[in-house]
Amino acid sequence: MPLKWLGMAPFALFTFLFLLLPTLYIVVGAFRTPLGEFTFQNILDLNTPSIRSAYWVSIKVSVLSALFGCLIGFGMAAAVTLGSLPKWLRNPLMTFSGVASNFAGVPLAFAFIATLGPAGLITIWLRKEFGINVRAYGWNLLSTWGLIITYLFFQIPLMILIIAPALDGLKREWREAAAMLGATGGQYWRMVALPILFPSLLGTFALLFANAFGAVATAIALTGPSLNIAPILLYAQIRGDVLGSPNLGYALAFGMIVITGIANAVYIWLRARSERWLK
Repeated sequence: MPLKWLGMAPFALFTFLFLLLPTLYIVVGAFRTPLGEFTFQNILDLNTPSIRSAYWVSIKVSVLSALFGCLIGFGMAAAVTLGSLPKWLRNPLMTFSGVASNFAGVPLAFAFIATLGPAGLITIWLRKEFGINVRAYGWNLLSTWGLIITYLFFQIPLMILIIAPALDGLKREWREAAAMLGATGGQYWRMVALPILFPSLLGTFALLFANAFGAVATAIALTGPSLNIAPILLYAQIRGDVLGSPNLGYALAFGMIVITGIANAVYIWLRARSERWLK
């Protein structure tokens, strides 16, 4: 093997041990019984009301968090990239986005519970200072919408990081040509900019969907078993409870791999189309 490939050896080993090998183990386990015999029953058992409901809630949370993340993140990225905001704001925003997009799991759940939970700082402050009881208005952090809002903390920064280079790729000549032909700002965005950015936007939406659908630690730490979503149901099956079935858990994980794999494949395909347009 040429020496130049030795630098890739640690990455290849890491990928095999912590990505390919566990995935293969899950796929094989999804089609086996506890005795090691081949079966399709685990896949068929996914078509039960509780599991269908868990997948549906997970898809709902992922779609909504990805949608709001795309809308808010696009607006923020456009403001610092193409808007009239001071240019010095871009570097701090991109630095914060790089950190926040990876801030998840137990620390993120604790931060939101301590801030917006039933005894959170903002919850108590609103009640004491203004007499506003947010729980009386239906607010509950340990719910579907609470999980969506929590996910937005890393969905919005991820959107900013991905869409900012695409916005930078919009050439000034296109806007000037549109203005010379009499197009307004709205017409430029509707007829020129957004059609060019559409593959990037749709691809980023698919990536954010996969990012939220595969989030496990944040959901478990925030809601525990109170919310029926696929990652929590998967955790309950694999951890070995009395009613748990590890092989059914493998089938659940296999279904999640298929869904996130499709979303990532869509993102890669649309990203390639977008790069061709921007060139």
